[in-house]
Amino acid sequence: MPLSWNEIKQRAIAFSKEWESETSEKSESQSFWNDFFNVFGITRRRVGSFELPIKKADNKQGFIDLLWKGTILVEHKSRGKDLDKATQQAKDYFPNLKEHELPKYILVSDFQKFRLYDLDTNETKEFDLKDFVNHVHLFGFMAGYEKRVYKDEDPVNIAAAELMGDLHDRLKEIGYTGHDLEVYLVRLLFCLFADDTGIFNKGIFWEYIDLHTKEDGSDLAMHIASIFQVLNTPNEKRFKNLDENLAQFPYVNGKLFEELLQTAAFDKQMREILLKACAFDWGKISPAIFGSMFQAVMNETERRNLGAHYTSEKNIQKLIRPLFLDDLYSSFEKAKSSKGKLKALHQKISSLHFLDPACGCGNFLIITYRELRDLEILILLELNKSGQLVMDVRSIIQVDVDQFAGIEYDEFAVRVAEVAMWLIDHQMNVKVSNEFGQYFVRLPLKKAAKIVHGNSLRIDWGSVVAKEKLNFILGNPPFVGSKMMNETQRDDLLGIFNDAKGAGVMDYVSAWYVKAAELIQNSNIQVAFVSTNSISQGEQVGILWNVLFNEYKIKIHFAHRTFKWANEARKNAAVYCVIIGFANFDIAEKRIFEYEDIKGEPLEIQAKNINPYLVNGTDTTIQRRQNPLSNIPSIGIGNKPIDGGNYLFTTPEKEDFIKIEPRSAKWFRKWVGSDEFINNRERWCLWLGDCPPNELKQMPQALKRIEAVKKVRLESKSIPTQKLAQTPTRFHVENIPSGEYLIVPKVSSERRKYIPIGFSDSNTLSSDLLFVVSNSSLYHFGILTSEMHMTWVRYVCGRLKSDYRYSKDIVYNNYPFPENVSDKQKQKVETAAQAVLDTRAKYPDSSLADLYDPLTMPPDLVKAHQALDKAVDLCYRPQPFVSELNRIEYLFSLYEALSAPLFKVEKKKRSRKKDS
Repeated sequence: MPLSWNEIKQRAIAFSKEWESETSEKSESQSFWNDFFNVFGITRRRVGSFELPIKKADNKQGFIDLLWKGTILVEHKSRGKDLDKATQQAKDYFPNLKEHELPKYILVSDFQKFRLYDLDTNETKEFDLKDFVNHVHLFGFMAGYEKRVYKDEDPVNIAAAELMGDLHDRLKEIGYTGHDLEVYLVRLLFCLFADDTGIFNKGIFWEYIDLHTKEDGSDLAMHIASIFQVLNTPNEKRFKNLDENLAQFPYVNGKLFEELLQTAAFDKQMREILLKACAFDWGKISPAIFGSMFQAVMNETERRNLGAHYTSEKNIQKLIRPLFLDDLYSSFEKAKSSKGKLKALHQKISSLHFLDPACGCGNFLIITYRELRDLEILILLELNKSGQLVMDVRSIIQVDVDQFAGIEYDEFAVRVAEVAMWLIDHQMNVKVSNEFGQYFVRLPLKKAAKIVHGNSLRIDWGSVVAKEKLNFILGNPPFVGSKMMNETQRDDLLGIFNDAKGAGVMDYVSAWYVKAAELIQNSNIQVAFVSTNSISQGEQVGILWNVLFNEYKIKIHFAHRTFKWANEARKNAAVYCVIIGFANFDIAEKRIFEYEDIKGEPLEIQAKNINPYLVNGTDTTIQRRQNPLSNIPSIGIGNKPIDGGNYLFTTPEKEDFIKIEPRSAKWFRKWVGSDEFINNRERWCLWLGDCPPNELKQMPQALKRIEAVKKVRLESKSIPTQKLAQTPTRFHVENIPSGEYLIVPKVSSERRKYIPIGFSDSNTLSSDLLFVVSNSSLYHFGILTSEMHMTWVRYVCGRLKSDYRYSKDIVYNNYPFPENVSDKQKQKVETAAQAVLDTRAKYPDSSLADLYDPLTMPPDLVKAHQALDKAVDLCYRPQPFVSELNRIEYLFSLYEALSAPLFKVEKKKRSRKKDS
């Protein structure tokens, strides 16, 4: 066991006194360094040999005074000699050292002066022998006390995962696969980490592999198996004649090394990979980040972008701070002046229990545990302000890993999460050691996080953590869209929703909301999940939140509105997420985190109530509505041919067809979908639905097209489509207004401030990628093209990726048009709307995509829209709207007034399928 800091300091004082009085010469350097390393409880044998022969950079023979491979290189000179020259001499040895032998520190000395170079940070510290005790902390890396700073994007995490990936691949190639391989790698990970962080005496695992196994790797697996066995054997049960090199490994317990695995096999290359991994500084690894990367190395496709496989700490903090951490720190600040309150707070945090029901490699649990331990240290330091020495630090540390539990479907992730919790526990124990001057390690492992392997949606969460003990449920359940679920996932989802109407359109994550809501009934348990933003948009809102509000009386406590869930990795696919915190009880102060830039930092807003669209408002949900809420024209989709493309032509294709079938010319109509409308692309449709039979018979090429359409429909697996083959000249959906009509694209880029909306005439056929509003006027165009309507769209409509996905039943039919509009107000809207159309017409060569791109939108068009926005706003109320949130809150209140009585799902008892 490493020495406590107090003992190290006592030894440092004795070392300084002894060697200050010596008239030292270079010949005495070996004794000097033996005594130096003894200060830290390290035998010189463990460090390495003196006078190691090596070629210098100029290829001349040299001798390294002392090299502890991968850790420190010592160059010693006689008293008064030039230390700059000694430093350069040390660096001259580097070119001929193997990569895994390269040190992280250089230490030069002349008996009376020390100069320490940290090669990672390029920092240099120099001090006299008499001041050694005041600088002894600089050598904490030798005793397992090194302080580390962990960065999400630190490349060392990726490099470490890639090393494990190399070893994984070679073991898999020789046939060592499956469960045994996964457990074997997790055990090696623990040993590598333990070797660098003080769980083991520093470097003993590396030293054992390097010095006690054959270079060809033939006996390596046998020796590793022996180490694993020793790590699983209490000291009192070990053989009395156990090799001393094995006996130095501590008893770990925790069942990590309990299972008997198939013996692996190594060769020379595999041994070198393991040695390279041993040489890596595992003390720099963040368990929260590395776990996900380590899991990713198991998949060759995922490994190509390892950096994309962790949840950044910044994003985890967005959830845990408003869920519980902010409140705990607020309590800490209030308790500082009272020992009684501090002790009560300490007791409170040591009794909190957390569950992540989709924990993956444990990222949320790890960060949460670390934050609790950090707070515990602050509490203890506040209680120990007098500086009195704590006799036994073990007696005051109360927060432990057994307060944390998780459920995970992937077995390997389960094993990684279990070990990662022990690793973060040890890192926090090292921090305690630094703060209180005592070495603190929890060995043998007696407690563990409870990570259950299984399907979270089919497991009783109360069997993992008793409901009476549980305080918080948190995490980021799987991001699987409703159309991307496999059969098992869909069965899981429908089972949780009890086959409720519309549940089939829900994303997979919504099942975790319902299951959590059911568990927390009549309790103070609080929940927060990261989710795809679809559960707060579009038709999913009405289905999910009616269940949560009406059946389970859920109240939202805080919410992060849509932001980009990503890390710093290149090629990292963006996921647009929300975070929602909720419970079965209400609170007075609710918090909304709004993002002006979805990649930026949020602005916190206080709210009286948070509705499912994550704005300040009553618990209203927008349901599907067949007819408009307001007295406005109906909307429908455009034409849907189901023709296999036989009736659709580009301009050159149309011209070529007319050349061989001249009579067809009068039957062509312009064809417009979202792409054609927005990007000003020209397409045509051969519309034969109104063509008399006698004329059809005079067009043989057209008849071929009709026959091809009939064939396409007959070959369909859909019975209704097969029936359409009886009328091959007609469309599946026909919507051909007789006069001018409005067209609204189904999908439009989120970058645009306004969805480009326009008019079309009866000579143009609109595709089913457009919505068609017949009998519409300039006034309707003005309202739908306004900032007011766009605000409704941004909050209520669904998304395709991040683009707006306009809808008839959710967006248009529920939009509250202004009531009691005067003729004068209406006229102002129409005048401003016409100005927008006139301004567009000034740019005949520019597409709507050009005109509404925020970077290229003409200033006069911007001005015209601003005038229209003002005219529309005044139709709603005379007071200006100061923000988008101000607008949506108003629109929701108007919607409630117009749609009263509110939609409510009939209350009924749910006959849930039994958990299996």
